[in-house]
Amino acid sequence: MLDSFFDHAAMTDGITVRVSVSYLPEQSAPEEARWFWAYHVRVENHSDRAVQLLTRHWRITDAGGGVNLVEGEGVVGEQPVLRPGESHDYVSGCPLPTPWGSMEGRYTFVVVDGEKTGQRFEAAIPFFPLEAGETAQ
Repeated sequence: MLDSFFDHAAMTDGITVRVSVSYLPEQSAPEEARWFWAYHVRVENHSDRAVQLLTRHWRITDAGGGVNLVEGEGVVGEQPVLRPGESHDYVSGCPLPTPWGSMEGRYTFVVVDGEKTGQRFEAAIPFFPLEAGETAQ
């Protein structure tokens, strides 16, 4: 079931990643070729094992075809542990030099309990568009 607040979702190995995105005109400056979006991510553990989010891998594409790959530890400075049934929410932002683009990616997790402790796996972050709307173009 897709939570009505989140427009985009992907499920991999019992991990659901949901995303909602909003264009922020007050933080954008189209006359300076700068558009800004906030995105809210919820990571849900629907598996039967506890996992820890280790790294993030984002592919951010702008309207001109420019691609920015972003990789790093955790999300907004955290590497949350999610036990079965738990979720973790965070909000971050993305500037682009164009009024539209897209984001997608993956998180790397490690199993932290049970017989598969130490096993790493990746969970998809769903593709989602970044669209400023007609007022910003």
